[in-house]
Amino acid sequence: MSEKKIYRESEVTGKKDKSTWLIIHDNVYDVTKFLEEHPGGEEVLLEQAGRDATEAFEDVGHSNDARELMKDYLIGELHPDDKKGTSVKTNTSFNPPNTGSASGNWTGWLLPLGVALAAAFVYRYFMSQAS
Repeated sequence: MSEKKIYRESEVTGKKDKSTWLIIHDNVYDVTKFLEEHPGGEEVLLEQAGRDATEAFEDVGHSNDARELMKDYLIGELHPDDKKGTSVKTNTSFNPPNTGSASGNWTGWLLPLGVALAAAFVYRYFMSQAS
């Protein structure tokens, strides 16, 4: 297998022809031929064209199949001076990205529940005073 071509970030961001290149996890992808096939629509890819799309890619929660398909469009990697240090995400479970620790999971619903209960007690208190 041949070595990956090295691209400077300016080569990707300054692309002026009709091809669509993205940077994801410090790798450069030419997704021009994938635009019409992209399940989210070509607009999603075109919005990210010429940019580091790592965050947008991860926010969507792409499947293992999508990550495997990316290999077909890989054309190179960023020059070491341009790399942001993002590593390829290996855990592709469909958990929300910032679930936190076990204690963080129950506080996500406990705080709104506490606020709702407090509001209910305040409401009942003022209603009983009005009577």
